[in-house]
Amino acid sequence: MARKKELAPMTPWLYDLVLWTMSILVDLFFREVHPRGSWRIPRRGPVMFVAAPHANQFVDPLILMRVVRTEAHRRFSILTAAKSMKRKFIGACARAVGCIPVARALDDAKKATGKIYLPDPQNYPTLIRGVNTNFDQEAQVGGLLVLPTVKGSGAASAEIKEIVGPEEIHLKKEFKGPDALKQLTGRTDSNEEPSLSDGGQLEASKGFEGSPYKIAPHVDQTKVYDAVFDRLDHGGCVCIFPEGGSHDRTELLPLKAGVAIMALGSLAANPDSGLKIIPCGMNYFHAHKFRSRAVIEFGPPLEVPRELVDMYRNGERRESTRQLLEMVYNSLVAVTVTSPDYDTLMLIQAVRRLYNPTGKKLPLPMVVELNRRLVAGYTRYKDDPRIINLKKSVNEYNKQLWLLGVRDHQVEYAKFSVTKVVFTLIYRVGKLAVLSIGTLPGLILFAPVFIASKIISVRKSKEALAASTVKLQGRDVLATWKLLVAMALAPTLYAFYTTLLTYWTYRNRVQGFVPDWVSLWMVVLFGFVFFPAITFAALRIGEIGMDILKSLKPLVLSLNPSSANTLNKLREKRTQLSAEVTDVINTLGPEMFPDFDHVRIVADPFRDGHILEPESPRTPKSPFSHARSSSDGPYSFPFRRSQTAGASIGGASSAHGHLPRNESFGNLANFGLFATRPPSRSRSRSNSQSSGAGGFKGFSAITSKESLDEVSHKIRGAMQERGKERSRRRSEEGGWEFADSGAVTPGSEEGKKEV
Repeated sequence: MARKKELAPMTPWLYDLVLWTMSILVDLFFREVHPRGSWRIPRRGPVMFVAAPHANQFVDPLILMRVVRTEAHRRFSILTAAKSMKRKFIGACARAVGCIPVARALDDAKKATGKIYLPDPQNYPTLIRGVNTNFDQEAQVGGLLVLPTVKGSGAASAEIKEIVGPEEIHLKKEFKGPDALKQLTGRTDSNEEPSLSDGGQLEASKGFEGSPYKIAPHVDQTKVYDAVFDRLDHGGCVCIFPEGGSHDRTELLPLKAGVAIMALGSLAANPDSGLKIIPCGMNYFHAHKFRSRAVIEFGPPLEVPRELVDMYRNGERRESTRQLLEMVYNSLVAVTVTSPDYDTLMLIQAVRRLYNPTGKKLPLPMVVELNRRLVAGYTRYKDDPRIINLKKSVNEYNKQLWLLGVRDHQVEYAKFSVTKVVFTLIYRVGKLAVLSIGTLPGLILFAPVFIASKIISVRKSKEALAASTVKLQGRDVLATWKLLVAMALAPTLYAFYTTLLTYWTYRNRVQGFVPDWVSLWMVVLFGFVFFPAITFAALRIGEIGMDILKSLKPLVLSLNPSSANTLNKLREKRTQLSAEVTDVINTLGPEMFPDFDHVRIVADPFRDGHILEPESPRTPKSPFSHARSSSDGPYSFPFRRSQTAGASIGGASSAHGHLPRNESFGNLANFGLFATRPPSRSRSRSNSQSSGAGGFKGFSAITSKESLDEVSHKIRGAMQERGKERSRRRSEEGGWEFADSGAVTPGSEEGKKEV
């Protein structure tokens, strides 16, 4: 029997071509994209990739496609909003890689006539009445009533169950939340439940005329489900962002039921397909900023329990979907860093920096893991008096940093002598001048693209914010539009410059500097190579220059007697805070994690009452020569020989007072222009394998086939990594090496900068 025509066919060679082309932009925009746990991706069989948080609109799918293709050699179809598929360029690229279009009701919401209100929210919360409305003509059963957007909480919506007449509707479920009740009753004294704060009867306030609203149509997703089932039945992969759209919040949005329905529906039709659900955590460090970083973490494969499939097949679809959706949500929480608000996230990042005062550099995946554990601990103990006092102290410290205009890792400059500060300042200004020579030409040539991308991305961000019900500032679309504008304008700009150069050569051979034997077509070829190359070099070299420029202010402050005194006090406060943070974590950590000492990420820097000095970079050490202590474990990294020993997390100076290497010429070899491979391409499978290989306790019991399979996976990965490590040590010098995990992170110098 012939296979029916696909809704979204995928052509492998075209998929790879589009991905390779877009990967160039990923290398330019992101300083580092680090996969973690990619060894968990099945190499064959149907797979559903479930990714969150969706913080970078069209960039998220691109990064995930690249990582999965590079690490697991697999391709997948992405469920993409039909609204996005209608855009010319994006739609063409999406169809080329086999994206499946999904219509979203809220994308088609339109302003309706009249206003609506709740006549009896306490007794009949699903009854909606209208004033001068035309429900029977504009609305449809299964569609949505959408209220105006409320800043900070989005727009409430409810599904229509029955249309009684032009001015009366019954909802399937009532509107939730105090904002919705306020909009539909005009009362400001209501609780989240439909009642007054004093317990009285809740009614619409007198003179209340109702709330404006929108109506979204009912959307039939049958073709979408059929396309997903067909792809999975043939052993393919699909990717879905279950939050339903991109956003810039610090926590996960409620997951849409579609991901659970697709998995259960596929298994109900083919129970022995072996479908696996892979949670993917999209962890960014300033996702919307140029030259930012990302860690893509893959969680353990989630197998749908047979009982849920049987429940789904027997008609208990709501309950089975709810249970699977909860499993998916919990698996996503395990691979992402979520916090209730932005202030909490900033607090956690500050505590993470204070918890590592010994100057040891953690790789990005470990930074993400540490942030995740700190969020979990804060969520559990946030009402503890010790946490409350520590939070107040850390927030005061952050405020002082902001007032001085310095970063946490720059506080260490306060202990430098005046002579050292002066010579350091002169040295860095000189380096900045030298780097400017290589940066300015490309910066000037590419300035129109920078300016245009900034203006257009901000405008698009405002448009997206106005049209969204969940966005806070619209930052999730900034990176996307910066890349799109650069893709459109950069070739045009290079063509314009090449045309000018060709015309100049034609007129007077560039003032006689071009020999007569150089033909015009050679000038054209030269222009299309020279102008992109000089721009690329300017981006790479300018990146180092910006880091040096940011480091000048604390040095200048150190020369000012008044500010130098403040900086010294701030350094003393940091040392005190670091000890307090470490003490609180070491006290509460074992209460939350019984195996805290075994699997700790950062060794206790205050053991025996003093800060441990980092290991000397001049003393090579055998990977097996260190003694295991109670603080060693899968996430505790004894540092061995390193060309950057002493660098601290987030770019801090070392405990010895050495200057951060990211602010020198020392890391030029890590940039794609000067290195043999681009930094983001050097992340081999072994890197991600080793990152996710931790977590086993000594003498863990293996009581099931699943446990044995997991142990076998880890053993094979460790053996492969050991072989690669031996080969690498024979051919390379130094580098960051982590004895417990076997991971080697090429180019990890880049990770020192403040993230």
